[in-house]
Amino acid sequence: MGMMMAVSFTRYGRLYYLDPGEHSPKVGDKVLVPTDAGNEVAECIWAPQWVSEDVGGLPVCAGMAGDEHLSRDESNRRRRAEARSVSKRLIKRHELPMKVIGVDYVDEENVYTVYFSAPHRVDFRALVRDLARNLRARVELRQIGPRDEARLQGGIGPCGRDLCCATFLKDFEPVSVRMAKDQDLPVNPLRIAGACGRLMCCLKYEHPLYGEFRATAPRTGLAVDTPEGPGVVVGHNVPSDSVIVRLNDGGRRCACSKASVCAPRQAYEAEYTQPVDDAAED
Repeated sequence: MGMMMAVSFTRYGRLYYLDPGEHSPKVGDKVLVPTDAGNEVAECIWAPQWVSEDVGGLPVCAGMAGDEHLSRDESNRRRRAEARSVSKRLIKRHELPMKVIGVDYVDEENVYTVYFSAPHRVDFRALVRDLARNLRARVELRQIGPRDEARLQGGIGPCGRDLCCATFLKDFEPVSVRMAKDQDLPVNPLRIAGACGRLMCCLKYEHPLYGEFRATAPRTGLAVDTPEGPGVVVGHNVPSDSVIVRLNDGGRRCACSKASVCAPRQAYEAEYTQPVDDAAED
């Protein structure tokens, strides 16, 4: 067992997990998080708590943020906002087909990193020179794809929750249309595409659950017995771990748990399970 806490650098942003060490911050407290650019200020989202899993290797919280750290963090936020405004103005002046997605700033090195999206490769050498002159710092421009754009901007997915890529997903894995078909989803781009316009990431990490369910659930068309009577399996509901059965009596449909309609299991119990009274007599 070990202690773990979660922090976020932006409101409703991705969660990062830390070892609280000797500190005990509360939800909403500002703490220092070790990064490649030094200690950065983040907000405690989950207070330190014991977890049963092995959580070794987590970065250790560098302590509570003081007034000087909060002042530095606010100054860096203003610089990033200024750089974003200047970048948009100069992009429009240079008439480049670019869209600013996000800006990072490392004050110790005085370096800005501007993330942008574009429909094709862009010659931004003149733009970099103008940005460096206006911001009085070194500037790097990085073009990103649609998935990274959604990750940086954040938003709400078709499910009504915050985007997975902007909250907990660390890496993007390949997603195929076959995964949507295996989950009985319509092959309609409007139904299986995320905010980025690509196939939803949840199709990938939910796919194994559907495979495990189908491996043990009665297949469609199989005659089964249910607590409400015999019938035929006409569908599956994987999130609720249940199957849809059309009853022989009247054709009514009902949703039953997977275990309660497993015909082989019921046959086994009927053949090998003895009543309590018979077992006592033996």
